[in-house]
Amino acid sequence: MSAENPAAPGQFTRRRLQFRAWRGTRPFWAGLFVLLGGFPIMYFPYAHLQIGHLTLAMSTTAGAGSLIIGVLLVVLGISLWFQKHVQIFAGVAAILLGLVSLPVSNFGGFIVGFLFSLIGGAMAVAWVPGAPPEAEPAKESGTGTGDSPESAVTDGGTPAERAPEAPYDQGPVFTKETGGVGETNDLSGTIPANGANGRHSVG
Repeated sequence: MSAENPAAPGQFTRRRLQFRAWRGTRPFWAGLFVLLGGFPIMYFPYAHLQIGHLTLAMSTTAGAGSLIIGVLLVVLGISLWFQKHVQIFAGVAAILLGLVSLPVSNFGGFIVGFLFSLIGGAMAVAWVPGAPPEAEPAKESGTGTGDSPESAVTDGGTPAERAPEAPYDQGPVFTKETGGVGETNDLSGTIPANGANGRHSVG
């Protein structure tokens, strides 16, 4: 075994990916159908079938016209590969040439060339370049202060304790941080003169 054998599969894969990228930026299949449609149109008028000792000639009086239509379809197919900005013109021209080949070239190369050119022309007209992929926004990493109440941090750097629940008629009860057990801060029973609960005496 030579030392170049392991590199061959990698080179083939790289060439295949390059061809796929090139094919994706142009109406490749439309050009291929138009190209294939030109061959039966220009071939059958000059073909001779041998059936035993009998020679069947399918050439028509418009053999030159069939040759011109077939060559034009081949040129349009190649143009769709390398000049993708003419895809509208090439698609419409391929459809018209396929229709003209029906009476001129043995029913469009026995319908085969007509169908290929018609489908390829329609694909060329309908083709639009794909949009480039958008860059995904970077996800912001959490810093420990998320939306959940458990992630709240006090000024001292320790997690804040959740306020104990109280009956609905008394409102929330807050505790002082004195070793986890504290007295209540409910000052609703004090007089207004003390200035508690945001109320101050007017006099």
